[in-house]
Amino acid sequence: MSEAILVNGRIVKKAFIKSFPIFFGYIVIGFGFGIMLRNAGYGLVWALAMSLFIYAGSMQYVGISLITGPATILMTILTTIMVNARHLFYSLSMITKYQNAGKYKPYLIFSLTDETYALLSAENYPDEENSYSFYFLVSLFNHSYWVLGTILGSIFAEVLPFKTAGIEFSMTALFIAAFTEQWLEGQHRT
Repeated sequence: MSEAILVNGRIVKKAFIKSFPIFFGYIVIGFGFGIMLRNAGYGLVWALAMSLFIYAGSMQYVGISLITGPATILMTILTTIMVNARHLFYSLSMITKYQNAGKYKPYLIFSLTDETYALLSAENYPDEENSYSFYFLVSLFNHSYWVLGTILGSIFAEVLPFKTAGIEFSMTALFIAAFTEQWLEGQHRT
């Protein structure tokens, strides 16, 4: 029994260490989302619900415009497909890795974000028996960081309201910064 606890403790520790770099990014970006959602008139419950059940950072940012504007169901569906289409492509490489995940499989599929994919796609956990627990915990830690960031942002916007004009550009700026860094470091451009 104590050996199982020790093994589980090691898995939790390894998953936490593996996921911890994502903490900083998710707190900051989730914070911005929480602020924007609050300033759009939707409180903490909405921030929590969207982060728990949608958990797609860029789509959540776009979702603010969709729920506050005159978006139709068709427009919402098409926008969601276009914004999240990249998930289809990189998730294909995870089919083999997740095929025997059993009870963890639904959550592993749901929680496969860009960052979680980056952490797990190349990860081959040495203990195959516990690999799905490890993948699950990394995914769960990442999800909890995002939820925490959105909650903190929503609370912050309620306690210290300020003008957020221009903050909606934050996701675009993030993508431009990431693209520019990759472009400058890239060696094989056509």
